[in-house]
Amino acid sequence: VGWRLVRDAAREAVDLLDALIICGFAFEPQVNEESFTRLGRLTVLKANMNNDLHMAGALKPTGAGNLFVVFGEPDVKIRPRPDGLLEAEIIGLDVFDPTTGEVRSSDLNDIACWFLDDDYDGDSFFVRHAYFLGGNDPYAKLKTTLRAEIDAEAWDALYAATSRPFAAPRSGRVAVKVINHYGDEVMKVFQQGRDW
Repeated sequence: VGWRLVRDAAREAVDLLDALIICGFAFEPQVNEESFTRLGRLTVLKANMNNDLHMAGALKPTGAGNLFVVFGEPDVKIRPRPDGLLEAEIIGLDVFDPTTGEVRSSDLNDIACWFLDDDYDGDSFFVRHAYFLGGNDPYAKLKTTLRAEIDAEAWDALYAATSRPFAAPRSGRVAVKVINHYGDEVMKVFQQGRDW
């Protein structure tokens, strides 16, 4: 779903509705920016459609799947360090469950991975840092198998809620993408001067 579609739909709905839900299998990066969450009194929500919907009637209806997931925002802090560099820390993630009408606050155990673009250009998300989380170290068996070939310190750096230090972005923006164990993803953009 493109940002122009979201903008046009929001403009059409702003005088008629309190909330607008945009459903899509994927969203352009600009749709995830803060300017697309409110238009006047209109709240704009993005509902990620589960890829199982592509299969139409081929799946047995169990009632257990999340066919539509509305995310809140990932709880991420961008902090300046004493050495002039920045670091990002992920705290958790909120997910709205449309089947129950409740917001579930997820902790780090519910996050499969998170990625950081430390110089986001507004168009394309480039994974410059990748981190993997979860209740148990999901890569423990792989680490054991590759022990002789993999630096343990390097593995520990990948299994982290706090990023490696990075320089302030030339673009003035940092983007963080978070993926849970269901494959649902959300991205948040942070602006220099506003968020750190």
